Amino acid sequence: MTHIASVLAGFGFKDQNAGTWIGSRALNSDQFISSFSPVDGQLIGSVSETTEAQYHEVIAAAQAAQVLWREVPAPKRGEAVRVFGNKLREQKEALGMLVSYEMGKSYQEGLGEVQEMIDICDYAVGLSRQLTGLTIKSERPDHLMMEQWHPVGLVGIISAFNFPVAVWAWNSALAWICGDACVWKASEKVPMCALACQKIWNEVSAELQLPEGLSTIVTGGRDLGVWMAEDGRIPVISATGSIRMGKDVATRVGSRLGRSILELGGNNAMIITDTADLKMTVTAAVFGAVGTAGQRCTSTRRLIIHSSIYEKVCDAIVNAYKQIKIGSPLDAKNHMGPLIDTDAVGMYLQSLDAVEKAGGRFLVKGGALKNQASACYVSPSIAEVENHWDIVQHETFAPLLYVMKYETLEEAIALQNGVPQGLSSAIMTGSMQEAHRFLSAGGSDCGIANANIGTSGAEIGGAFGGEKETGGGRESGSDAWKGYMRRQTNTLNYGHSLPLAQGIEFNI
Repeated sequence: MTHIASVLAGFGFKDQNAGTWIGSRALNSDQFISSFSPVDGQLIGSVSETTEAQYHEVIAAAQAAQVLWREVPAPKRGEAVRVFGNKLREQKEALGMLVSYEMGKSYQEGLGEVQEMIDICDYAVGLSRQLTGLTIKSERPDHLMMEQWHPVGLVGIISAFNFPVAVWAWNSALAWICGDACVWKASEKVPMCALACQKIWNEVSAELQLPEGLSTIVTGGRDLGVWMAEDGRIPVISATGSIRMGKDVATRVGSRLGRSILELGGNNAMIITDTADLKMTVTAAVFGAVGTAGQRCTSTRRLIIHSSIYEKVCDAIVNAYKQIKIGSPLDAKNHMGPLIDTDAVGMYLQSLDAVEKAGGRFLVKGGALKNQASACYVSPSIAEVENHWDIVQHETFAPLLYVMKYETLEEAIALQNGVPQGLSSAIMTGSMQEAHRFLSAGGSDCGIANANIGTSGAEIGGAFGGEKETGGGRESGSDAWKGYMRRQTNTLNYGHSLPLAQGIEFNI
């Protein structure tokens, strides 16, 4: 395993690093954001914040690059993404370790996140030859109707700390093959990961002599996000993060009639029926609840368990929690690393208090851990609750798992759907009828519904996103590429007369 110090040196990081990039051109300022590792509390480096003047320079450069890029045939654009994917393969171990060290997820999960980047690049390369439109039969003689898709222009990407690199790749790989340029505002909690990605892309850009502004980075807090959301030069904003943030972005983008792709919070449930395979169920539930220390938007938050097996399932999961090893995510023996920062620890502890005050019963009572390498480590919790409680209705971004009983499948589905969020869901069952009912129009109301797998760990081939307060946006596979393009309907008259639609007569 590559040592973290050599990883940081390999990416050329210094004590202070430019946080604004137009391709390979770095712009500095005198205001800095510091990145501390939750793994050991050490300062990784400082990154300069983007000034307002620099922001406008970035947007102008991205616009200029996009005008050139849109004229490049889509399969040629795909070739650039193919080369980028190969560069990621070469840097998979180093980038995976940086993700693990700066964000706190396990090294295996860091590698998995980089693999997602590679996978979406592979997907985008093939897609670059399949950006298909439609031909439509016209009611008028000697007329052809068709639909085609054109680049939308600039895509603004606002990403969250929990997936420091993959969500950007979901958006950028598709945006690039669609003919767009990207402006990326990474979470200020994980800026070094963004800089590493930009450095890798810059190698591709130099080798292929691409326009410098196709990939740009801006660094900062809420004000920077507001500039992007209100900027009419960015037709599409793709934002991942909290529901509060998403509502603000949607309002600002909507006020200028722009388009937003929102991937916000989840409050994901797993229904466990009396025919479920217990071993599969426990593995799926525990990984879903404690993987990434409960900081995935698809993390399992609620278990809805049939009353006849409730005690059995709870006992099995409690026993499994006793096996969980907590510590440095760079150590392969550990299952769970730290939360992102001490603020996250504080919110977790507040949620535990709220559960207790609401009348919850803890099967496993977690809390902050002492004598760790940083103050960001916690132990996970399991609590018996009621679905309608306010604390249960709101997502806690931490390893807090709720359990509750049900009697009938319809009751379980109502509990599953009975929260404001609608991202991911799952049912564990041996019944084909129950599985199909859960996946039907009368079943889960989430954007992702699974049978006999957990709520987390989506593949890139399907569209990723959710309903209700999750935001309704879709990223990654399927036809999500259409979100990065504009649709144009064309009618071509190849005859020598001018018949009007709907049989209208107009003679002059």
